[in-house]
Formats: sequence, structure tokens, C-alpha cells
Amino acid sequence: MAKKTPRIGKKYTVGSTILTAFFTVLCLVWLIPIIEVFINAFKHNNAINLDAFALPTKETFVGFANFVKGFTFGNYPFVKSLLYSLIITVSSVALILLFCSMTAWYIARVGSVFSKIFYYLCLFSMIVPFQMVMFALSYTVDRLGLNTPYTIPVVYLGFGAGLAIFMFVGFVKGIPLDIEEAASIDGCGPVRTYFKVVLPMLKPTLISVGILELMWVWNDYLLPYLVLDINEYRTIPIHVQYLKGSYGTVDLGATMAIILMSILPIIIVYMFCQKHIIKGVAAGAVKG
Repeated sequence: MAKKTPRIGKKYTVGSTILTAFFTVLCLVWLIPIIEVFINAFKHNNAINLDAFALPTKETFVGFANFVKGFTFGNYPFVKSLLYSLIITVSSVALILLFCSMTAWYIARVGSVFSKIFYYLCLFSMIVPFQMVMFALSYTVDRLGLNTPYTIPVVYLGFGAGLAIFMFVGFVKGIPLDIEEAASIDGCGPVRTYFKVVLPMLKPTLISVGILELMWVWNDYLLPYLVLDINEYRTIPIHVQYLKGSYGTVDLGATMAIILMSILPIIIVYMFCQKHIIKGVAAGAVKG
């Protein structure tokens, strides 16, 4: 008598199909704002006010006029905002990756009471809302002279350290200690061991932390708005806010064009690096 074939595979197929359909719909819902920004970036301002969800037609399509207007609007050039955003983002991410990875290596390897307390304080900083400290932070930054695009990365280092150290510590604990001991026997000091041995093995987590911090710093609005002199220094999110004409009228076409230009680089970077992000997050969260 022939045995009945288990129907586990069929159940799995039905379940996976339902989940695939559900997450596909969810993904499309999340993409609606980006699609709307893309569509309205090529429409006339009046057409956006009348029907923001309508596709561009022959009468409403303006080509790249909104992009030109967004780049040249007002007395503050967009290129200047782009430059400040690049300086702040690149400097902040570089500081976070370097100092937080070194700190995580120290915490994971020393294991003293001080290192454990410091580690838990870093984790606690992840759950403290920014609104609780923003006024005291603004006062402190002004007193210390950290209110320029060239010094604000120090502030971002403090706020981004919690997540970065958490991920780096989890990954470092999974690195065999024998490798570092072999390097020490060969004559490597702590600094050389870190840069020659530990840092190359941190590559998956470095990429993950780098992309996550990059998206945060690039899109951040509140901290630069509180700290920087917005008449002198404007990042892209702040620049978008000031795309206003007389009597406070907002040119939605130019605004959508600038928003599209600001989110495209992050989307492209994320699409190319998403596999590294998932790998690094899994490695930093599971190991140790």
C-alpha cells in the first residue's frame, strides 16, 4: 500500500504565496509617497494644487523646469546646501565608524566594570528621545563653538554612537581571540592590531552601520536647524523648507524636484548595499 505524501510542501507554498502578496502590497503602499514626488516633480505648480495624484499631461508637463527653479530659487544656491550636506554627512559617518568601532573593540575585549557600564550607557542613549535633550544640547553646542558644518559631526558622533557600538560589539565578540593573540605575538601593538587585523574583519558591520548612519544624517532636519545658523549654513532638508515665495506661497513643483534630488542618492546607495546591511545587522545582533 502506497504511503501518502506529506502536504507540508503545499502548505508552505500557500503560506509563502500569501506572505509574498501581503508584503508586495505593503511595499507598494510605502512606495506611494516616492511615486507621488516623482510625478509631481514634472508637473506645473497649479496642476499639483488641483490634483496631486494625476499623471502629467501635455498641458501640465513642464519637463525639467522645476529642477532649474529649485536650483536657482531665492538668494541661497542649492549647490551650497548640497555641499554642506555632503560635508556633514561624510564627516559624521567617518567619525562614527572609526571611533565607535574602536570603542566597541575595547568594550568587547577588556570586559571591565567600567567598559560594561559605558556599554549600557550607550545602549540607554538609543532610547532617550531627542526632544528631551535638544534645548540643553543647543545651549552646550553654542558655548563650545560646535555650531558649524565642520564641527557638528562631533555632535552626530555622540548621537550615533549607541546603535553603532551595539552592532560593533556584537560582531567583535564573534571574532576569535586567537587571531589577535597571534598578531600580538608577531609584534603588533593594540593600534596596529586594530587596523591590520580587526578592522578588515569588521567590513560587513562597517557597511551596515555606515549606510544606516548615512541615511539618518543626510535626512536629518531638526539637529542642523537647532544648531546651525540657517542664514549662513543650510543643509538640503532646511533648504527645502525655504522654497517659498512672497506671502509664504510654496512652489510645490520646485519643492518636489529638490526632494527627489535629495532622496535619489540615498535610494541608489541603499539598493546597492542592502545585502550588506542585512548581513551586518544579523552578524552584529546574533553574535556574542
